[in-house]
Formats: sequence, structure tokens, C-alpha cells
Amino acid sequence: MEDIREQNKDAHLKGFVVDLSSFRSILEFKSSLEKWLMDSDMHSSIQLLINNEGILATSARPTAEGYDQMMGTNYLGAFFLTKLLLPLLKTSPVGSRIVNVTSFTHRAVFGAQINEDIVTGKCFFRSKEYPCARIYQYSKLCLLLFTYELHRQLNLDNKPGQVSVLSAHPGMVKTNIMQEVPFSLSSIAYLVFRVLGLLQSPENGINSILDAALAPSVSSPAADSAIELE
Repeated sequence: MEDIREQNKDAHLKGFVVDLSSFRSILEFKSSLEKWLMDSDMHSSIQLLINNEGILATSARPTAEGYDQMMGTNYLGAFFLTKLLLPLLKTSPVGSRIVNVTSFTHRAVFGAQINEDIVTGKCFFRSKEYPCARIYQYSKLCLLLFTYELHRQLNLDNKPGQVSVLSAHPGMVKTNIMQEVPFSLSSIAYLVFRVLGLLQSPENGINSILDAALAPSVSSPAADSAIELE
């Protein structure tokens, strides 16, 4: 934030802490955000929401609500946060945008029935071994499906296009997402992606997300379907 302040002395900045695996934390964040907007004498609206949450847990952990932590963080938290902030996005004086950061790994899910047990992750508590990769894939698939459905619903509103919804896949980026994975396995994975020329630095991996967030509004195809950027 200091870098932003150096470039723009008039910038109003505030950092918030929110645990996307906790509905209570998300509700507290919403209240804090609304209070800050009001106290700062700014328009009570949001122009951009980027859901860039993501964890790769290697063991089963329930959230306070009893959901799987990975499904709770990667999908349910983003879903809940977006629905809570939607009124603020709709009241923006200019077109607003939602960007959901997805992953190509959702393509590994095929022929599966997506039901409440999977969405909440409760069915995975009954597994002898925690299928972390599979759950991550499900979480990103659910987020992508939510993107399409939310786009469809928003275009049924009286002001279609007021809030646009996009998904962006940053590719394979070397972050700390695999911090729970054994070092030997994560090292091999990163090596393979580097040899294939697919491994990116965070500075390069952010490009598709920035494109989705800042690109000019698109007419025609976006009027009927959500856009997925890779």
C-alpha cells in the first residue's frame, strides 16, 4: 500500500483481514468494509471484486460450519462473500466486475455428480484417505460453474451488464500453495512445469487476472455467456 500512496497521494487505502473458511469472519469483513466506506465519505459501492482465494490442504479439517476446509475456502467462502457484496457491486455508479480465479485442474473432473455432499466436502470426511488433489479440482469446478450461473442470473436483471462476471486461470505459478505437500513431490512438480516452460513467477502469473479485472467491457459474446481467460 505504501507504493500506491507514493504514486497517488489522494488514494484512500485500508487493509482488512478475512478468513474465507469462516462465514462469521466474512460477515465481520462486510460490516467493516461498509463502515469504512461510510466513514471515508465515499460512495457505498464496489467496482471490482477479485476472488483469489485458494489452499491445497493435505488433511481433512472441518470449518466452524462443519464443511471441508478446502471446499470452504476455495468455493463456499468465495460464493458467500460474493453474494454478500453483490448489492454494493450493483449500486456502483459505473459498471462493476467480479473476477473468480479458477484453475485448469477442473478439467480433470468428468462424469461426476455434483451434489450437496461434494459441494460442502462432507463426503470426503468419510474417505479412508483424504483425496486432496480431487477436492481441489472439485472446488475450482464449483467456482467456475458459479461464475457461469451468476452471469446468467445477472443478465436477467433490469440492468444487464451492470455487473460483469469473469473467470481467470493464471496458469502454473510458483507460490506457497503447495506448502503442505512433501518437499520432494512439490520440487518434482515445479521442475516438470519449468522444463515444459509452463512455470511462471507471481509477477507474470498475475497478468491474466489483471486482464480480466481491467480490460474494457466486452459486448456481444459476453451478453450471453461468461468469459474464461487463460
